[in-house]
Amino acid sequence: MAQAAGPAAHGLLEGKVVVITGAAQGMGQGHLERCVAEGASVVATDLQAEAGRAAVSALGEGAVFVEHDVTDAGAWDRVVATALDRFGRIDGLVNNAAILLGTCRFDEETVERVERTFRVNVLGSFLGVKKVTDPMRDGGGGSIVNISSTAGIRALAGFAAYGTSKWAVRGMTKIAAMDLGPLGIRVNSVHPGGIEETGMFSLGASTEEQTARLAHIPARRHGARSDVSSVVTYLLSDLSAYVTGVEHIVDGGSTL
Repeated sequence: MAQAAGPAAHGLLEGKVVVITGAAQGMGQGHLERCVAEGASVVATDLQAEAGRAAVSALGEGAVFVEHDVTDAGAWDRVVATALDRFGRIDGLVNNAAILLGTCRFDEETVERVERTFRVNVLGSFLGVKKVTDPMRDGGGGSIVNISSTAGIRALAGFAAYGTSKWAVRGMTKIAAMDLGPLGIRVNSVHPGGIEETGMFSLGASTEEQTARLAHIPARRHGARSDVSSVVTYLLSDLSAYVTGVEHIVDGGSTL
């Protein structure tokens, strides 16, 4: 099956300072590596301390790791302080950290799972936007990228907790874009489809299963982390200086 080649870096984020949550693995690690390759200094955060330190260890002085629970307002203060102390400013935020605690029919979903999912996916993103607003404004502006999902674009059976949280992230993005635009801060959402390298998309074991799965994707291939990171990089960069409050779907056309 055709695969997406990793793009060459072009220095699109040279001189910028970016905070990325959930950066220890999966898409978050992909965003971390791409942002550093594009010239950014990155504060990478995650609850997985060992994996997070390993993720930044090969990136030299361009990245620093902070152990971080996105649902903790005080922990966000430490992240912001680290960025300002180490790099002097904050130009970008990628609210990538999220959880999916499984799927089930709506009437079988539990209050506990909904509350936990919303605390991480929605409150965590809200706190990130809130905590970087002042340093971004003081620095002349910035760009916030909230990672939602195609589950925040269309209704998916069994996604009562996760899907609803990602719709909330989508709506929060638009409201934040309205409120923060006058401060020079842009806010956009990215909605990945199935990205195989995250473990959330399986092509199937047999050729028949793979063919059937890909038949529903106009691009006829699975998504790669680089597909999403390319859009995130664009939104963090000055190339998107007049783009805010917009959903950016990265799914090979599957939501069509």
